[in-house]
Amino acid sequence: MAEHGMDLTNQFLIAMPGMKDDRFAGTVVYLCEHSAKGALGLVINRPVDITLGELFDKIELDLGDGALSRQPVFFGGPVQPERGFVLHDPLCADASAFASTLDVPGGLAMTTSKDVLEALARGEGPRRVLVTLGYSGWSAGQLEEELGRNGWLTVPADAGVIFDTPVEQRYSRALGLLGIDPRMLSLEAGHA
Repeated sequence: MAEHGMDLTNQFLIAMPGMKDDRFAGTVVYLCEHSAKGALGLVINRPVDITLGELFDKIELDLGDGALSRQPVFFGGPVQPERGFVLHDPLCADASAFASTLDVPGGLAMTTSKDVLEALARGEGPRRVLVTLGYSGWSAGQLEEELGRNGWLTVPADAGVIFDTPVEQRYSRALGLLGIDPRMLSLEAGHA
């Protein structure tokens, strides 16, 4: 298949109802990186049974008792599930940079270094965060192949879906960006 230069960075991947891989069924993935070499993204709508406060306790940081400490940590994907990935608003120009941050062109930022967590514990750091354990990765051409099999829908990402939408509504809100009502998607797709 010819490389047609499709760049889905800063887009949502929305799992189609026929998704065979249970790890991704019903998920919305925010794509942080997409190139000829492959793709990297974070699932934004699958909380795990640990809160940010509990995660911070594990790494001996105190997040205090605010709303942030009660936020769930999310399953970001099956790769490196022991590592934390922090999706957040891009830092303003005068903010001190973190050791390892990927700035998504036109979109959010993803930091994998512990200093972002330390900043949050101090009450500094990005205003809006979504913390995942693990990430979703695709090798070269793999995501294109899945898209070709209609495994995913894509739509330019909207940070409001990630940060301002209740978890259980993120899938339908992401579909809404495409003008699709989730009830219109046949669950029978792919069961021929």
